[in-house]
Amino acid sequence: MRHFFCWLILGILGFTLVTACNHHTSQNISSPSKPSVTECRMVKHTMGETCVPINSQRVITLSLSTLGNVLALGIKPIATTNEVHEGEKSLTFVPGKTEGIKFLGLSQPNLEATLQLKPDLIIGVDWFKPIYPLLSKIAPTVLGELYYPTWEKYLSFVAEVLGKQETEKALWQRYYQRIEELKLALGNRYQDKKISFIYVGSKQIDVATKNSFAGSILRDALLQRPASQDIEVPYGYFPISLEELEKADGDILFVATSSSGGKEFLEKTQRNPLWKNLKAVQENHVYFVNFTAWAATHMLGTDAVIDDLLKYLVNTP
Repeated sequence: MRHFFCWLILGILGFTLVTACNHHTSQNISSPSKPSVTECRMVKHTMGETCVPINSQRVITLSLSTLGNVLALGIKPIATTNEVHEGEKSLTFVPGKTEGIKFLGLSQPNLEATLQLKPDLIIGVDWFKPIYPLLSKIAPTVLGELYYPTWEKYLSFVAEVLGKQETEKALWQRYYQRIEELKLALGNRYQDKKISFIYVGSKQIDVATKNSFAGSILRDALLQRPASQDIEVPYGYFPISLEELEKADGDILFVATSSSGGKEFLEKTQRNPLWKNLKAVQENHVYFVNFTAWAATHMLGTDAVIDDLLKYLVNTP
């Protein structure tokens, strides 16, 4: 009986050991693609928490704001979407920055093309929530909150996802240095002037308020806005009719369009007597700028806006 119990105990121990080894091997085979704790880190976003790879090599960006911030942080994505240009595939106003980046579609990405690119990280904004379950099956996906007045916070989110917080600090230092240089160049010549910015679309005119992307830069440069624009509204823009053109007026008027339809509507607007009555028009202080830059909502756009302010407010007679 004593020998029987000894053999029984040895048998149980052997079975337990073999089962444990097999279970460990089975786990390794069934989930080889899951990164270990040391290969990814948890990031909170609008859809919960996701473990994102450290030092991602194949990043896809969803939205031009995401693209611009990722580029500014020193990483070149393999593909992106574009929601600004109507029927155009131009990705950004910065020459050479987007060469080799694949175009995945206007607004919504082509999911089949996205899958074929084998990304290791997808970064986007919260308006992609409806397709998040599909995107997250392709690669770890994070969606940040972006409304135009909060573009600064979205930059911080993208920097956190990519582990580029130190680079973000350097970007802000450079931005405020450029703002100080702009303020020095402007001097006191515009302390009593009002600066207006409008976007002319294919069917309407949108006026940028102080909480728009361009408005935040004008604010930092201590440039004043017309009373009609010195307000905060959702998304930083409000539409006006041709009969309300006085809301677009200022001592200086910056105008942007982003499509052929917008250019046609601008030409129609310029033939309107109310346009010709604007102070900025009569004094020949209307300047045409790149809409993709002035509505960029990312760090690359700040340089373009500051460059335009220097060009037209400092270097133009």
